Amino acid sequence: MIQSKELQGAAVGVFDSGVGGLTVAREIMRQIPNEKIVYFGDTARVPYGSKSQDTVTRYSRQIVRFLRTQDVKAIVVACNTASAYALDSLEKEIDIPIIGVVKPGARVAAEVTRNGKIGVIGTEGTIGSQIYTDFIHNINPDAKVTGKACPLFVPLVEEGLLQDPVTDEIASRYLTELIDIGIDTLILGCTHYPLIRSTVGRIMGEEVTLVNPAYETAAELKKLLTDCNLLNPQAPALGDNKYKFYVSDGAEKFKRFANSIIKYGILSAKTIQIEEY
Repeated sequence: MIQSKELQGAAVGVFDSGVGGLTVAREIMRQIPNEKIVYFGDTARVPYGSKSQDTVTRYSRQIVRFLRTQDVKAIVVACNTASAYALDSLEKEIDIPIIGVVKPGARVAAEVTRNGKIGVIGTEGTIGSQIYTDFIHNINPDAKVTGKACPLFVPLVEEGLLQDPVTDEIASRYLTELIDIGIDTLILGCTHYPLIRSTVGRIMGEEVTLVNPAYETAAELKKLLTDCNLLNPQAPALGDNKYKFYVSDGAEKFKRFANSIIKYGILSAKTIQIEEY
């Protein structure tokens, strides 16, 4: 179906439990520079990884309802836990394209592994859901997938401790088990984790391929928008508010952090009462 130019010019909605989804937004900015973005970070209720499926699904529905008020043309669930727990329900409930971050990363890991031993690091929720294992086994039934929950990584990233001895120490403790079993591919199964990619890569060694689902998700979004004739063929007009950022708490702290990792000038972040949606 041919979409109107107005719909092609609409924004893409992106949401996460906090700042981690900015790694996905950053990749969308790089790979599909004509697209407008409305980003929501649920900073008041982070982390999602330790919460139940019912709670994460309820939060995700509220955020989707908010994003729909912004007339978005597609939604990216830029949170591994929400992708694992809520995406199936959300897909059935809305009439615009919606994708998560799990499938793109799982597909690439299944394709690039050489010895069939794949590691996944993520929140307790993502690892407990076994969603990466299930997707990988759909592609490569013989793959041996080992998950490792790394719950301290999210608060370390949120506190800005990206290059810090304490982060190195925690990472070494978490990753030793995966090194010992000889994985050759590691999925950074939480959107916060690309921000400590250099630390993880240094500890794992050069022989281990790191898979960044944020990069793969942006590539998948570009294909989806193209297939649905929703890709914006032209850059937004000068003065148009290309990127909008909303949070559920701590807008100033979010803005400072966002500006440190996204070099596109985040002019403001607005706090909204997400539980009203």
